[in-house]
Amino acid sequence: MKYIKMNNDILIQETEEFDLAATLECGQCFRWNRQKDGSYLGVVQSKVLNIKKAENGILLKNVSQQEFKTFWAHYFDLDLNYSHIRSEISKIDKNLKEACDFAPGIRILNQDPWEALCSFIISQNNNIPRIKGIIENMCLRFGAHLFENFYSFPSADVISKLSLSDLSYLKCGFRDKYILDAAKKVSSGEIDLESLSKIAIEEARAKLMGIHGVGPKVAECVLLYGAHRLEAFPADVWIKRAMKNIFPQYSCNDFGKFAGIAQQYIYHYVRNSKKV
Repeated sequence: MKYIKMNNDILIQETEEFDLAATLECGQCFRWNRQKDGSYLGVVQSKVLNIKKAENGILLKNVSQQEFKTFWAHYFDLDLNYSHIRSEISKIDKNLKEACDFAPGIRILNQDPWEALCSFIISQNNNIPRIKGIIENMCLRFGAHLFENFYSFPSADVISKLSLSDLSYLKCGFRDKYILDAAKKVSSGEIDLESLSKIAIEEARAKLMGIHGVGPKVAECVLLYGAHRLEAFPADVWIKRAMKNIFPQYSCNDFGKFAGIAQQYIYHYVRNSKKV
């Protein structure tokens, strides 16, 4: 994608392949909040960003060219050719093509693997407003202060030193012991999250499911959204329903190395088109 520097901002041009709302509200991330003016305000690692759809592109406020090139372009996966991927997976099935065409601008974010792991543990049997509330309280209580009312996501090292009593403040119920187990295994090096993007995906799944409370769905979410394993295929109730009713002749393996992107198109399609 092309971009230009505008005063203290960056404008991404030719954004047909980048639907900001669909990307930030599709359930893959939890620290972006829509503002009254339609922009989104989010915290990613130690950075705070306001981003919005403008008349001539997508505008990132108060971002230097260097920061955009070294951080935000990677975070929003702007170097990956989604048009080509969509064209390839659309050939698999006419219903999949329809799903791809329904929301072509969804992109898979490059998120921090620890934050993804912790967030999707919290997401189990939970709704998005409550997930976001728990995560925000976790950051306020245990994260590092950035500036004003913004806090970073607390590291695994920080969480690993807490007790279940400390975590009870978050009111995340049965999930607190899963969070603590994950933090201890990551902090000790028993689970190397950085290796998840490099090792065989079967091994990566097994490592993640060695964490108490991490099952197949959470593991797939962490692999797709936290390790950018685009072959990972999280299956919640919507995806299971779609696979049964729209794609009964397929398994996730039939969607190939971009199954995770196909999953995101399918998820958005079935939730918003009322097809299932």
